[in-house]
Amino acid sequence: MSASETVNAFRTAWEAKDLGTARMYLSDDLDFAGPIDTFDNADDYIQAITGLAHIVASTTTRRVLVDGQDVAVFYDMHTATPAGTVPIAEWYHVDSGRISMIRVYFDPRPFTPPS
Repeated sequence: MSASETVNAFRTAWEAKDLGTARMYLSDDLDFAGPIDTFDNADDYIQAITGLAHIVASTTTRRVLVDGQDVAVFYDMHTATPAGTVPIAEWYHVDSGRISMIRVYFDPRPFTPPS
């Protein structure tokens, strides 16, 4: 499976809320960083996105860029929250057929309580 196919399979499972299947595409020592959380293993990451799954209504992929083992996905996440639709960029790195690194870029302000 190519890096692009691995990321696509992961995202398809995630969007279907099939997190058991999504987990199969992640390295155990997944390196994840985003504007709200960081994780150094796949199980903690899966636990976090399990909590997120209930607010995601759907996604619209805008662009996928592939450079060897690196895949960048730009998409709109349509939420069932006052945040509405949020543009997101994700950078994935794939090693040995599994996603070993994810970087997520978005404006977290719509998801954080007012101060």
